[in-house]
Amino acid sequence: MSFLLASRRRIGSALVASACALVFLPLSPITMAAGPASAPHVALKTSAGEIILELNPTLAPKTVDNFLQYIKSGQYDGTVFHRVIDGFMIQGGGMDKDLREKPTRPPIRNEASNGLKNEAYTVAMARTGDPDSATAQFFINVGDNAALDYPKPDGAGYAVFGKVVKGKEVVDQIRKAATGSKGPYQDVPLKPITITTARLLP
Repeated sequence: MSFLLASRRRIGSALVASACALVFLPLSPITMAAGPASAPHVALKTSAGEIILELNPTLAPKTVDNFLQYIKSGQYDGTVFHRVIDGFMIQGGGMDKDLREKPTRPPIRNEASNGLKNEAYTVAMARTGDPDSATAQFFINVGDNAALDYPKPDGAGYAVFGKVVKGKEVVDQIRKAATGSKGPYQDVPLKPITITTARLLP
């Protein structure tokens, strides 16, 4: 079972929470702004609206391949954004509306050292305290989270592999959702925010 990415207010002490809870640099050679010429795009159709992601296989090849395999298998269909913290991130891709975790493939190697930054509207992989433990869960940064960049906070960082290119207003709507506790989980939207479908665009 995966651990949820810890909230910003706990970053100073720890970035691993309870189980299942969890660069926009102009003219830079590693910028996310332009993106690779053949960058794949993914449409997340959610109950709050559509979010389009542009992925970066050039700088995060293993992470992008892993994400696209889950997309093609329908892994994300019917999952929810189960952890939402305004000013920090929205996390999803691993649980259904009843907060039951979906089975995943083996974890992948952490690519956080690729130079991409956890800036607002970038997408990155959630993981446990083990740097190489990411599977299916991902998060969209809703603020500039430099504390998650390689090599912080634990010598490994959190791997960014894409960015939101359309639907930022949808991300903003989700991040403002009212949240509370549900069972052992915190920061859960009171009204489920579902990813109805996740598809690779032609």
